[in-house]
Amino acid sequence: MAAQNIPGVAVMNGFGYQIRWRPALTVTGVASLVAAPFGGHAVNLAAISAALAAGPDADPNPRRRWIAAFTTGTVYCVLGLASTGLTWAVLAAPAGLVQAVAGVALLGAFAGACAGAMTDESARLPAAVTLVVAASGTTVAGVGSAFWALVVGVIAHRLFRTASTTPRT
Repeated sequence: MAAQNIPGVAVMNGFGYQIRWRPALTVTGVASLVAAPFGGHAVNLAAISAALAAGPDADPNPRRRWIAAFTTGTVYCVLGLASTGLTWAVLAAPAGLVQAVAGVALLGAFAGACAGAMTDESARLPAAVTLVVAASGTTVAGVGSAFWALVVGVIAHRLFRTASTTPRT
C-alpha cells in the first residue's frame, strides 16, 4: 500500500490537490479486500496514473481534470475484464511472436537511449562497454550481468576519463 499510495499522494500534492490520508487509505484498503478473492491486485493511488490525470496535460482547467481520471479508471476496468481473453491470445501466439513484437516496440526507445549515451564522445566507449557486458548475460558469483555492466562501465569511465585528462608529453 505504501509503495504506490505515498508517491500517488506526493504527485497529487505536487499538482495542488490535497488528499486526506485516512479516507484514501480506507477506500483503497477496502477495495483491495474486495478485489483479492478475485485475484485482484492491491487498489491504490498509483503515482503514474495520478501524474497523467492530474497534470495540465490532462486539461488546462484543474476543475475538469476529473474527466481524465474517470476515463483512465474506466479504461483500466475494461482492460482488466478483457485481460483473460488477451492472455489466451498471447498464449496461443506462435513461440517468439510476443517477444518479437515487444522488441520492435522498444526499438525507438533503445535507439534514443543509445544516441543519448553515445553523444558525449568522452563517454562513448564506456557506454558501449557497459552495453556489451549487460547484453552478454554473464553471471559471476551468482550476480547477473546488469550489475557487472555497471561495475565495468564505472571502471571504464574512470579509466578513460583519467586517460583523457592526463597531459601528454
